[in-house]
Amino acid sequence: MLEILGSLFPAAVLAGTPLLLGALGEILTERAGNLNLGVEGMMFMGAISGLAGSYFYEQAVLSSGGTPSGVISAVIALITSMLAGMLGALIYSFLTISLRANQNVTGLTLTIFGTGFGNFFGEYIGQKAGGYVAVSSVTKAAFSGLRIPVLSDLPVLGSLLFSYNWLVYLAVLLAVLMSWFFARSRVGLNLRAVGEDPATADAVGINVTLYKYAATVIGGGICGIGGMYMSMVTTSGVWVHGCVSGYGWLAVALVIFATWRPFRGMIVALIFGGLTIMRMYVSIPGLPAQIYDMLPYAATILVLVVTSMRSSREHAQPKSCGLNYFREER
Repeated sequence: MLEILGSLFPAAVLAGTPLLLGALGEILTERAGNLNLGVEGMMFMGAISGLAGSYFYEQAVLSSGGTPSGVISAVIALITSMLAGMLGALIYSFLTISLRANQNVTGLTLTIFGTGFGNFFGEYIGQKAGGYVAVSSVTKAAFSGLRIPVLSDLPVLGSLLFSYNWLVYLAVLLAVLMSWFFARSRVGLNLRAVGEDPATADAVGINVTLYKYAATVIGGGICGIGGMYMSMVTTSGVWVHGCVSGYGWLAVALVIFATWRPFRGMIVALIFGGLTIMRMYVSIPGLPAQIYDMLPYAATILVLVVTSMRSSREHAQPKSCGLNYFREER
């Protein structure tokens, strides 16, 4: 049993990281009062943009007779994926904040757009590349385990905590910083006020529009990084059609399960990450593989039911989430 847990835990961390990134982006967005259901679409946009950024960088360097740098390639993937996610969120923000379009419909439309964007350009670039698009082993190595001298060589603890790729540490760092941001910083408290009651926040001089735009666009960028994780780590730097495969929707459910708290999101992402890869480590004779595939989604339904039954003010969704703010009605 301990041997299974020892193998399942590191795999659950790796599988839960894109869920955590998607959930963190959506938490930041919803804290500002915007319900963006386009997480799946922004993750798709980040997935293809990050992969394409690294691929075209490598091709440019090789064509000039140079040798690509894994570090530079990884940084380019990070920046391009974040910019792609921010672009998707900016479209959503303009429609819902400036034009006051329905947030639910706009988010669903963004998911459809982003999914088509990712799959179309993934197939298009793949055909131009001769069948499929993939980064070189140099870039793949940059997204493999990040070894820390001395710490990575520690028995048991070293393999559990200090052998993950750098995106895992980035996700954890973001969760910690966001927890502090919401609880301790003035800007974070202002953002929470905008999400709870934008009219009151506006009355005391807080720029509601600026806060909503900033939180939603930055949140979309974080979702884009989560998508890049899927294409660069989960599929090992090779574009796979539909690679995000519902992780964006799971991330939205994680936000509710984590009660809009980033630190709690780490624990929830670990649990859901374990459910997504459980079939590789826990085998029950006679149980179809499809049942294992259903586990994360069945858990999502269960979480939503339990959360709705045990609703409390402390763990409730921000009051204005999903509602457009009309300053004229203040």
